[in-house]
Amino acid sequence: MVSSEAAPYSKTGGLGDVTGALVPAIARLGHDVTLVTPRYRGIDVGGHAADRFTLDLGGIVHEVELLETAVAPRARVLFVDHPPSFDREALYGLGSADYPDNAMRFALLSQVALRFAARHGRPSVVHAHEWQTGLTPVYLARDLHWLAPLSGVPTVFTIHNLAFQGLFPPETLVAVGLDRGLFTLDGVEYWGQMSFLKAGINFSDAITTVSPRYAEEILTPELGFGFDGVLSARRDRLVGILNGIDHDVWDPARDPLIPAHFSARDLEGKRACKAALLEAFGLPAGADALARPLVGMVGRLTDQKGLDLVARVAEELVGLEASFVVVGTGEWRYEEMWTRLAARRPERVGVTIGFDERLAHLVEAGADMFLMPSRFEPCGLNQMYSLRYGTAPIVRATGGLADTVTEFDPATGRGTGFRFEAYEPRALMVAVERALAAYARPAAWRTLMKTGMRQNHSWDVSAREYVKVYSQAVRGRSRRAARRA
Repeated sequence: MVSSEAAPYSKTGGLGDVTGALVPAIARLGHDVTLVTPRYRGIDVGGHAADRFTLDLGGIVHEVELLETAVAPRARVLFVDHPPSFDREALYGLGSADYPDNAMRFALLSQVALRFAARHGRPSVVHAHEWQTGLTPVYLARDLHWLAPLSGVPTVFTIHNLAFQGLFPPETLVAVGLDRGLFTLDGVEYWGQMSFLKAGINFSDAITTVSPRYAEEILTPELGFGFDGVLSARRDRLVGILNGIDHDVWDPARDPLIPAHFSARDLEGKRACKAALLEAFGLPAGADALARPLVGMVGRLTDQKGLDLVARVAEELVGLEASFVVVGTGEWRYEEMWTRLAARRPERVGVTIGFDERLAHLVEAGADMFLMPSRFEPCGLNQMYSLRYGTAPIVRATGGLADTVTEFDPATGRGTGFRFEAYEPRALMVAVERALAAYARPAAWRTLMKTGMRQNHSWDVSAREYVKVYSQAVRGRSRRAARRA
């Protein structure tokens, strides 16, 4: 595997969580897995040197070292130690500005990963993640002389978020060691630019994305971000595999970051977590406050996450018979909106601008409901964390949110949360009002909590689906090789 992020070492979002958990999950199924990722500033890996070599990229010779650390039986991470590329203040850029040499940095990552694989035993498959590693399958497909030991190895490419496309000037193609002949519609050209994402899509044997629903949505103009045509041409290679969550890290029965533990069999500790959450935000925590429903939000405060929708009903929302706690950072206008609401309603609204892992766990454990009104959501993880902690998700039915949350029916006790379809303020409010009405029925609410907590969204389930894709890619390559013979 090749990825620009891997939790717990590096992470800006879901990509790091996915690769960090998928590697040991696949190893648990009996496979040997190596993940290659950058050694960014501050990563102290210990381990030992696995290899050292030079490579020529765009006429510049780079000396790189790979440091190895084991993360599970049969699973290891190799960190690319190349300070000029990766010893920087941030992963991709400062503020809203990307580093101008990102194309070269991540082309180097792909080449180093492949060079190591060619020097140390032929893998069954190469799996590249997100646009940063989109050149990985291209290098393999070009049959470059230094990759001769990997000839015929199939590639899998995973799209985590189609909105990020890795766009660079046309001259980048030659700078990263590829020929100009690839700058075509069926190659890497995208509206006059070079796209690393398109490279990964067009040159891989299999393409995956992070939920079945999202795999369907990205074939449409509405959510295809201009790539719906490119993906439709390869839809026979496209598979949606729902991300998993780490059931060891996100487990209310033994989570070290929350003040009391609980489970589907014994929910008592959740009340103590709710009290601690209210206190952490400086909200009243007496009997009345504990009886009132508490709605949590954790994540990026951006349009993608539905904050434009929330803004249109913010006053109405915080006027409901509920309390709200928000943890996140993002666009200034949304940070200011929540800060202003908290100042005006200090007894009902608590806000932390920024991110704190302990607080994120406390929100999942202590809130009664979790709001995710996303405009689009490739997979989403927080709704699965919420289910695990008996916190009912309120979601827009898009992407992975639609795949993981079913509408709760208080009459039958079936369902795991509350959904709305139309991306409209009224639809959001109606879903929240349904949740508040269900909360007023304690027996039904306990059924909802327990049903959610018994869902299995572990990585072991997802890993088995990835292994199926790997096997199909290997068989497909073998069949094509046999036909050529």
